[in-house]
Amino acid sequence: MEIEQYLEQEMPRIIDEWSSLLRIPSISCEASHKSDMYACAERWRELLLKAGMQKADVMPTTGNPIVYAEYMTDTCAPTVLVYGHYDVMPVEPLEQWRSNPFEPIVKDAKLYARGADDDKGQSFIQYAAFEYLRKHNRLKCNVKFILEGEEEIGSPALTPFMLEHKELLKCDIILVSDTSMISRDIPSITTGLRGLAYWQIEVTGPNRDLHSGHFGGAVANPINVLCKMLATITDEHGKITIPHFYDDVLPLSAEEKEMIQSIPFSEEQYKSAIGIDAVAGEEGYSTLERNSCRPSFDICGIWGGYTGEGSKTVIPSKAYAKVSCRLVPNQDHHTISEQFAEYIRTIAPQSVKVKVTPMHGGAGYVCPIDLPAYQAAAEAFEKAFGKKPVAARRGGSIPIIADFEQILEKKTILMGFGLEENAIHSPNESMDLNIFRQGIIAVTEFYNRLPNRL
Repeated sequence: MEIEQYLEQEMPRIIDEWSSLLRIPSISCEASHKSDMYACAERWRELLLKAGMQKADVMPTTGNPIVYAEYMTDTCAPTVLVYGHYDVMPVEPLEQWRSNPFEPIVKDAKLYARGADDDKGQSFIQYAAFEYLRKHNRLKCNVKFILEGEEEIGSPALTPFMLEHKELLKCDIILVSDTSMISRDIPSITTGLRGLAYWQIEVTGPNRDLHSGHFGGAVANPINVLCKMLATITDEHGKITIPHFYDDVLPLSAEEKEMIQSIPFSEEQYKSAIGIDAVAGEEGYSTLERNSCRPSFDICGIWGGYTGEGSKTVIPSKAYAKVSCRLVPNQDHHTISEQFAEYIRTIAPQSVKVKVTPMHGGAGYVCPIDLPAYQAAAEAFEKAFGKKPVAARRGGSIPIIADFEQILEKKTILMGFGLEENAIHSPNESMDLNIFRQGIIAVTEFYNRLPNRL
């Protein structure tokens, strides 16, 4: 049976099985969902066995469990290690969701739910492609799956797991669907990811909340101080002011600039899609350069004092912020983390105490487009989408990819099928079902082409 006919017939069942994962609130950053992490891992194990894997196990780690599965068809065939993650982001602000985030619904040819794209949906594209090839005896590669439950919190348990199970994870290429395409009309393969460094800052002033009338103007307000410090981290030109921050940033080559300029991109459509009147960022760079090849700094959350109903006139005792830097290849996230913490301590006034807590981070990644596996992926995209894919660096981070290269000594192909409109990490996350189908076709074509390329 041809893949198009198979998907036409089996799509209701595929969506139902996919939805069984989406209904599990596997939010890794919230301790109250610990049992859900195990439930989701177990459900993945059941599905992978049902799809034809020879073995599938839920394996313990120092954190959330890892699902490992394998199908070994021929010792002489190439082995593909498929990586994905089953944990998801929190759903807040809940009031902005138009439906229950953990009760999937299909509307206007899209499936809506938390994790519909990131990454249960994209991982299920890999699953469905494997299932089709296995059922119809067309699998030309050995396939291993590794699905973790901590990607959204920096994958702290995965690196130790890889070091312990290096032989188990032995492969020829790593395949990941956890990135996005430029648009539905412009298929693209991600050839680079930015790195990440993330911190929490705590600023402490007085030993308790104070009456702002009795103490205002005489005692430092931690929120005021925190805002002033954070405002200094980028200057009026969009440059990050941390000393030595750019020491290891490599300038874009003329070839890279030309490749980025060749990407079809409408700044007006970009602004319209996210509801802004103007773009902003580091001077001297285009929007696509800024959000893929240059570092950035962002305040991800800030809080403190009274935020309830009505008013309460206080100088708060404490203020907090969660902040991050997106990094580019060649920047070491450990070095950046130390530089940032030292900078914050240096600029903090004596009127407050400051604590900087590193949370997680990871290195950037670049995939050469002359890699045989990349060329197999490009041919597969062209077959599925009807046009050659654009090679594009993207601004997101998957910190574990650099560890894959270092520990397993293999490159990763980033066959992502997300769209910006899918609203990952935001309310009303979705997956376009037509793109979902095309993604399954692209992955099956990748498996068909890889043996000849390698």
